[in-house]
Amino acid sequence: MKAIQVTFDEALLARFDRHPAVRERGRSAVLREAAGDYLKRQEAEEITRRYRTGYRDTAFLDDALEGWAAEGAWPGD
Repeated sequence: MKAIQVTFDEALLARFDRHPAVRERGRSAVLREAAGDYLKRQEAEEITRRYRTGYRDTAFLDDALEGWAAEGAWPGD
């Protein structure tokens, strides 16, 4: 692991230090977990953004798929 320096304003640091997880596990452990959660959330948002961009204009599919609904069959039909 690599040590880094993080700056908090005094009020936020006081609130942070009062939290039970910080008292139990320590500042560094809680901040590592928070950073990991932040990155997962950002990655999920990026995937969602890409899907929305890719499927934004799907009106052309209505015409392209016209008439094909009756051609499909579900297993057991």
